[in-house]
Amino acid sequence: MPPAVRSTLAADYADIERMLDKLEHGHVHIAAFGRVGVGKSSLLNALLGSETFSVSPLHGETRQSGLGQWRQYEASGVFLIDTPGINEIQGEDRERIAREAAQRADLILFVVEADLTATELEALRWLAACGRPLLLVLNKADRYTTSELERLTESLAQRTDGLVEGRDLVTVTARPSPETVIAIDGQGGETRMQRQPAPDVEELRARLWEILEREGKTLAALNASLFAGALSQQVSERIVATRHALAEKIITTYCVAKGIAVALNPIPIADLFAAAMVDVTMVVHLSRLHQLPLSRAEAGSLIGTILKHLTALMGTVWAVHALSSALKLGTGGLSTFVTAGAQGAVAYYGTYVVGRVAERYLALGKSWGETGPKRVVKDILGSLDRDSVLERARADILAYLRSG
Repeated sequence: MPPAVRSTLAADYADIERMLDKLEHGHVHIAAFGRVGVGKSSLLNALLGSETFSVSPLHGETRQSGLGQWRQYEASGVFLIDTPGINEIQGEDRERIAREAAQRADLILFVVEADLTATELEALRWLAACGRPLLLVLNKADRYTTSELERLTESLAQRTDGLVEGRDLVTVTARPSPETVIAIDGQGGETRMQRQPAPDVEELRARLWEILEREGKTLAALNASLFAGALSQQVSERIVATRHALAEKIITTYCVAKGIAVALNPIPIADLFAAAMVDVTMVVHLSRLHQLPLSRAEAGSLIGTILKHLTALMGTVWAVHALSSALKLGTGGLSTFVTAGAQGAVAYYGTYVVGRVAERYLALGKSWGETGPKRVVKDILGSLDRDSVLERARADILAYLRSG
């Protein structure tokens, strides 16, 4: 793996190490996810039975993911994770942290306080697509009358049909509103005082324990498998992107070398020989980059296949190449300088196309894919702005010729 890719994935590999540790010890991570202010921290504190996570009347109190061990569960290998809100103003980093924590969790509590907003529904769909077990938790249920609560849960069930199972929609009151109590003394005097009712999270606790007892041993393994698969895909994508960037540099280097060599060489036959050698060496270099080494004979055969289709698709370009070669024999001074630059630019462009097509072939594992070489060549040609490539080639070559 390229060092640049390895360094960018250091944090991901650290997560893999933590997941292996989780599997070894049988730990399960449960993450609370949702908008700012829905009471995620209060809910986790109510489950833990302690003020582990910071709670504040100010929105956005949770700035980083936090972890607390749920010791009330008999196995005590369950950890609850608090995440920042998904809709914090100027909180893109907090949303990213929340999403990353949710991706790495074995089970997700999606906490809401009312009917779903568009932001919440979008996030819920995204989380459901991640494949993690998902519970929809309606917090602050004490705000609603019995009939209001029934209508609200019915609406939530309808809107999340296909995303959340009916039994995984639960209601809680993690931090009930204070109650005013009037105490009357022996003389009939009244004293008003505030009383904080106990949290009501029993429905959620019972559902979590049911899931943990039935699936606890497989939750972490399932999540590790999903995460490893996603990481493998990321690694592949980043390696491909890194190799493509390096290939672009290699191709450009050979394009400049070939363009200059052709521009400086006054003999057309030698031009063609030099061009072939440059292209073969470039393809061999690219094959080593992709760890699919080709011999010079194999590289020459590959170039022959590419040129066959290039000739059919862009014969006029090669006609210009031949004309420029002829002009160089019958001109001198500035005219030779100009025509040399023109021919060199065309040679540059030809090598660039050959390099890009060869790089696509190698990226596909020495395969043309289902469409065959002609389609690959056509796609590459269609993706290039020929005029801009030729202009860049002219500039590079003429700059070299002037400096000489």
